[in-house]
Amino acid sequence: MAEEWWSLEIPYVILDAVTKRIAGDIVMAERAGRALRKWREFFHASQIEVARRMGVSPSVISDYEKGRRTPGAAFVKRFVEALVEIDEKKGWPTIKKLVKMFQLQHLHAVVDMRELEGGIGFDELLLAVRGIPLTSFALEEKIYGYTVLDSIAAILSLSGNEFIYVMGSTSQRALVFTRVTTGRSPMIAVRVAPIKPAVVVIHGPRRVDYLAVLIAEAERVPLILSTARSVEELVEGLRGLARRA
Repeated sequence: MAEEWWSLEIPYVILDAVTKRIAGDIVMAERAGRALRKWREFFHASQIEVARRMGVSPSVISDYEKGRRTPGAAFVKRFVEALVEIDEKKGWPTIKKLVKMFQLQHLHAVVDMRELEGGIGFDELLLAVRGIPLTSFALEEKIYGYTVLDSIAAILSLSGNEFIYVMGSTSQRALVFTRVTTGRSPMIAVRVAPIKPAVVVIHGPRRVDYLAVLIAEAERVPLILSTARSVEELVEGLRGLARRA
């Protein structure tokens, strides 16, 4: 059961955390070329494989690794992305290892997490999640991001500080809970959290606990019931918003 979350896709938030660690290590290294080579070899990738992914010749990778060229931020970003793409084709063996090394296992509670630069309205969110409003009020401001959480994993593994982390770069976001039974536990978690989301979406319950609605009303956080047929359909609807925002 502990490995089930790897079966579909590595959550975006985990990839983001891992790639930033790798890029930071390269940028801050005293000898960037050695760091590039270290990470390429750690991913068991050849210069030819990385070059093909980056759209450059292997000699370019060699020049950077030998210190003949100094990598800029754009090159490092493309280099790390190439390593990740190569690892994806292999079934994520190196990324899984790094998650444990960097102690990011708790982030398996995050199914998906995106920022919405242009912002979206409450009605757009409703359409995306096939939602039914459960509170007597709607959200007037725009939403600038969303985080989708596995409710059971989140409640069992996320501390208060980690809960703040999943809020992303703004609290003006939708917090979406999947695998919900009645909605009570997610709303209790929201109530005690130091930062409140702009709106909460719950997916899964056939019957919503009245206490969940009462908490939402008391906290003035709009509560939405998603009727999406599956978590995959729910996430795809949200990603559609991310592509348009």
